[in-house]
Amino acid sequence: MKYSIIIPVYNRPDECEELLRSLSQQTLSKDNFEVIVVEDGSERTCEKECDTYSRLLDIHYYKKENGGPGMARNYGVEHAKGEYVIVLDSDVVLPRHYLDEVNGELTSRPCDAFGGPDRAHESFTQMQKAISYSMTSFFTTGGIRGGKKKLDKFFPRSFNMGIRRDVYQQLGGFSQMRFGEDIDFSYRIIEAGYTTRLFPEAWVWHKRRTNLDKFFKQVYNSGIARINLGKRHPGTTRLVHALPMLFTLSVILLLIAAVVLRLWAYTQGASHIELLGLPANMVWLLPLMPIVLFILLIFFDSTIRNRSLVIGFLSVEAAFVQLFGYGFGFLKALWVRYVLKRGEFSAFEKNFYD
Repeated sequence: MKYSIIIPVYNRPDECEELLRSLSQQTLSKDNFEVIVVEDGSERTCEKECDTYSRLLDIHYYKKENGGPGMARNYGVEHAKGEYVIVLDSDVVLPRHYLDEVNGELTSRPCDAFGGPDRAHESFTQMQKAISYSMTSFFTTGGIRGGKKKLDKFFPRSFNMGIRRDVYQQLGGFSQMRFGEDIDFSYRIIEAGYTTRLFPEAWVWHKRRTNLDKFFKQVYNSGIARINLGKRHPGTTRLVHALPMLFTLSVILLLIAAVVLRLWAYTQGASHIELLGLPANMVWLLPLMPIVLFILLIFFDSTIRNRSLVIGFLSVEAAFVQLFGYGFGFLKALWVRYVLKRGEFSAFEKNFYD
C-alpha cells in the first residue's frame, strides 16, 4: 500500500463525513490508500460516519484521550501501513484528482515530504471565501502559505501534508507544541536533511473558520506560535513573519496621528492655517491615506478574484482581523517569552482546539 491518510477529529462528525465522501470519489484506485481516523477525545464522535463509508474505503477508526491534533496524528501513524502518510485536517475536502496529482508528482520527482495549497469551494459561505482570501493572498501573507508568489520558503502545513512514513517515524512525528506544531515538524524535516516540495496541483478545499471571532483566535495563536518557533529554531524568523505586527503597530500609530492632528486643527479654530499644503481642518486625513490605499487594494483584488463585491468588502474586514490577530499574538509572545522569560508551555496554557 502506498498511502495512509491520517485524519485527527475533534467533535466534527459533519466535517469528517464530507472529507470521507471526497476520499471515496478519488480517481486513484482505492487499493492504493487506506484511511485512518483518530477520534481525539470527542464528545460528538464520527464513528457512525466511518461505518457508513467502510463499504467504500479501507477505513480504520480509533479513539484516544484528548491530547491535541499532533498527538492524534502520531497515534494514527503508529497504525499506518503506507509508504507515505498524508495528514489532512478534518475541515478540508479533496477534489477528485487530489491523490492522482500526489501520485504523479512522487512518480516523476520523488521527495521525502510535500504539501499542497488550499482554495475556497463555490459552496463556501461568503465569509468563508473572504477568510480564505485573506489567508492565501500575497498582500496579506506574503505568499508563505503555498502560493506561487513567495517572500519565504515553503513549508508543508498539516491541513495538507505528506511525508514518507519511515522519515516521520525517525523524526518522532509532531511535537507537543500547542500551536505551530506543523511548522515545527517541517523545520525538523529540513534540518535533518530531507527534501520537501510544493505540489501546486495537489490542492484542497479548506473551510477554515466560519466567523471572524473564531478566525481571530486562530491567527492570534499563529502569532504566538511564530515566536515559539523562533525560540525552538533560532534563525528561522524572517521579516515576512513580523509584517503583521508591523502592520498592526503602523495602523495604530497612523490612527493616533490622525486624532492628534484633528485635535490640533480644532484648537486652531481657523481653516486658513496650512500644514503640508493643506488647510488645518484637512491635514488630519493624511495619516489615513496609507490605510485607505490598503483597503482599496484588498477590496479590488478580492472582488476581481472572487467576482463578488460582497466578498470584496468582507475580505477587507477579514484581512484586518487576520493581520491584527496575528500581530497582537506575535507582540504578546514577544513580551512573555523574551521580556518575562517564561517558558513555552507555562506561558500559553490553552486547549489545542481553541
